[in-house]
Amino acid sequence: MQLTAPATRRTGIRDTDGMAVASFVLGLLGLLVLNVFLGPVAIALAGVALWRGTARRGRALLGLGLGVADLLVLAAFMSADSTMSWSL
Repeated sequence: MQLTAPATRRTGIRDTDGMAVASFVLGLLGLLVLNVFLGPVAIALAGVALWRGTARRGRALLGLGLGVADLLVLAAFMSADSTMSWSL
């Protein structure tokens, strides 16, 4: 009979930290291009990272805020131009 040592490292910590950073980057990028796609992706990634308990909580909250800002910017420009996209 072979005994193994218990796992001391929580699995998925790097994944959640990566999700938090990715949500921030995608939310920031979404302010410039593809906000109809990148905003919801940033919100989803931030939500999952926060739900799993990321160590980068501030970064995930920034990604969540930027994702919401992406959708608000899209809504503002859609109401001003009556189109589905906007350009600078």
